[in-house]
Amino acid sequence: MNSFEVTGRDVTRAWIAACNALDRKDNPSRTGLHTVVRITNPTVDDMGFRQELDRLRLGKRHEPIETVAGTLFPAGLAARAADHADLVARYRAMYSRLKKFPGNTHGTYFGRLVAYPGAKKTDIDQIGNIINRLRKQASGKGPMTAAYEADLAHPTDGDVPAELLVHAADRDNLYRGFPCLSHISFQLDRDGQVHAAALYRSHYMFERAYGNYLGLGRLLAYIANQADLFPGTLTVVAGHAHLDGPITAIRPLLSDTPILAA
Repeated sequence: MNSFEVTGRDVTRAWIAACNALDRKDNPSRTGLHTVVRITNPTVDDMGFRQELDRLRLGKRHEPIETVAGTLFPAGLAARAADHADLVARYRAMYSRLKKFPGNTHGTYFGRLVAYPGAKKTDIDQIGNIINRLRKQASGKGPMTAAYEADLAHPTDGDVPAELLVHAADRDNLYRGFPCLSHISFQLDRDGQVHAAALYRSHYMFERAYGNYLGLGRLLAYIANQADLFPGTLTVVAGHAHLDGPITAIRPLLSDTPILAA
């Protein structure tokens, strides 16, 4: 079994490190199981590098990286919203239309986070629950670092865990496709930083990973800021990772230091 654990100081360097870990002579399939990518500052990436990667992606008819990031956190919509409640209301108002787009039949990632399908057709704002819990814990003495996570946790539990669920066990039965992201958990550090860990059942490095890292970092920053805290690190675990795409064109980008970095 091929696996790896890498750390990068930002999104760009973490993505490069992960791709290099997969692109090895002793790994001709360029795949890995139970891979771990840690990003020290997931709110930062190299814009020049992203543009170059987008040029290659668009040549393969993939969506722009910003579009991928937006599936996890709609930054533009959030910037126009007066507060979190307004963001949720705006997104829910357009959610039924979004579901009509190709690939969105089962919902969107952000939709699952602010309108999780609960019992009796009740939509649950998981992000709001996490923000309130973090704010409450941070204001008290001896705040809990973790929230006793388990797969049995549900957004309707009385003691809301610091975990965002994406996979809905009663309706997500596809072998491939949505949702590849299963859940995101948050840990509150005693120094006021919020860290996040995301679990993917599979991750395509060229098609999705860079945009996913970017979107997760923005989501982490949003939740931390809304709770009057600071964003920390992001850890992404993939059950199966694959370096897809035009490998010959990608390889010139996979150096230790991005060629277009400032």
